[in-house]
Amino acid sequence: MSEKILTKRFEISGYRGTLEEYEASGGYQAIAKALKEHTPASLTEMVKRSGLRGRGGAGFPTGVKWGFIPKDPELPKYLVCNADESEPGTFKDRELIMRDPHQLIEGILLASFAIGCRTAYIYIRGEFIAGACILEQAIRDAAARGLVGKDILGGSFSLDIHVHRGAGAYICGEETALLESLEGKRGLPRLKPPFPATSGLYRKPTVVNNVETLSNLSHIVLRGAEWFSSIGTPKSTGTRVFSVSGHVRRPGIYECPINVSMRELIFEHADGMRDGRRLKAVIPGGSSVPVLTEQHLDTRMDFESLATAGSMAGSGGVIVMDETTCMVRVGEVVSRFYHHESCGQCTQCREGTAWLHKTLRRIEEGRGRKADLDLLLDICDNMKGKTICPLSDAAAMPIESYLKYFRDEFEQHIVDRACPFQSVYSVPSVIAS
Repeated sequence: MSEKILTKRFEISGYRGTLEEYEASGGYQAIAKALKEHTPASLTEMVKRSGLRGRGGAGFPTGVKWGFIPKDPELPKYLVCNADESEPGTFKDRELIMRDPHQLIEGILLASFAIGCRTAYIYIRGEFIAGACILEQAIRDAAARGLVGKDILGGSFSLDIHVHRGAGAYICGEETALLESLEGKRGLPRLKPPFPATSGLYRKPTVVNNVETLSNLSHIVLRGAEWFSSIGTPKSTGTRVFSVSGHVRRPGIYECPINVSMRELIFEHADGMRDGRRLKAVIPGGSSVPVLTEQHLDTRMDFESLATAGSMAGSGGVIVMDETTCMVRVGEVVSRFYHHESCGQCTQCREGTAWLHKTLRRIEEGRGRKADLDLLLDICDNMKGKTICPLSDAAAMPIESYLKYFRDEFEQHIVDRACPFQSVYSVPSVIAS
């Protein structure tokens, strides 16, 4: 079994994530080392060499993002930790917060030192009440120890960290909508450019990093960029914490080298398919990415391998479906979600998500028409690459993939005028919008 990095403390008997326990297991040594041995520029360069890429969905190189921040020391700058985790099928950030909060706080300290900011925010999903309380207590404990606040560890670096709870909107997982919400406005994505690195929170230079991304930093500082880059592939380095759910015997979070195969993740770590059934489909990166099938089981879970297979690494939310799953119903449920969560700014997304859901619901109810399948593809084509943020693409790409691999199921619904899987479900397949 590969070495755990972010979740290694989860295996310590009785570990509760307190400051004392974190320090006893090597915590806060990285920020002490960074303040003593590094400049902001050299720390940024180390993270660049490590190859660490964002773990929130886009996979953008972390050190490169930091490098976009203006170097003017008089200019206010902000670091924002994206702890919204709104992607269906994803629950690893929640666990990292709940079970090892100081690992995240130390990562925030390191990132803030690297970009030269004095105020950081953790934007956490409104439903994560327990997680917000744990973080607030952890920040208070760290501040009492001189690890947060003014003149950290007796030096000249100061940082205040604030926890801000969102209101449960999926769109606020998108960084500019998150910034709008953090400013007290409605969470609507901004047009880019300008990008947050030059015009972010309060129109000042801002870095937005994901919980898992920031949690890696202390390990990189202590063990070196070369150590981190030796894990995974040259372009996708380190481990990744995968959220595995669905029809597997052992759902949960699993930290593996980022290039673990889908087969190993599902059949070794998650203990295979439930009830001895056959695997039918896998969503490898949260509900917004194209689905893959049994023929892709040997695909590796790094960014490039999944892209080659026709999908995306996304948020690392792996949703496994067995042979009893109706893919038309999956499409109806997914499209209903995106219709509900669209902010409505862009016509293609506002109208397209509604049209997708209406059409898929009609097919699932047995009222579909043969022309509906080409209509769905036409709608998807008009939704992609034409909007302010990627939500429209996130709604369209999965539906295209369901039709690509399971068109026969859609056709069967239309010909039989009924869902052939309806008897499998314990709830009606017709769900009002």
